Amino acid sequence: MDTTTATLDAVDAVGIAHRYIALWNEPDAARRQQMLEAGWAEDARYVDPMGRASGHEEISSMIGVVQAHYPGFRFALAGKADSHGDNLRFSWTLGPSGAADLIQGTDFAQLDDGKLQSVTGFLDKVPAGA
Repeated sequence: MDTTTATLDAVDAVGIAHRYIALWNEPDAARRQQMLEAGWAEDARYVDPMGRASGHEEISSMIGVVQAHYPGFRFALAGKADSHGDNLRFSWTLGPSGAADLIQGTDFAQLDDGKLQSVTGFLDKVPAGA
């Protein structure tokens, strides 16, 4: 087993997960677009129990809708990102800035040439009415 490659994959996984979380926290649509272009394939797909989006514009729009629905909330990475080949798994939390999280989830992503190609999100903890 080549442990050098495994270590680099882990480092890359953490960086990609941090950039993903930063994207979801970015309120400026123009900046989100730049972040999507840098880190996501042009035809990227996103799906979770609340919705789905394809391409940079739809993904950015979905993020804007989530931000409007949860004003003042921030996403944070929970635990460590894990990777295997071109697959990435990480967990996150969402809650008001400076307060305990209210929502938790786990996302699974597929990469293509180092960019996010598809993300499937699962909601692990959602309070009633959220």
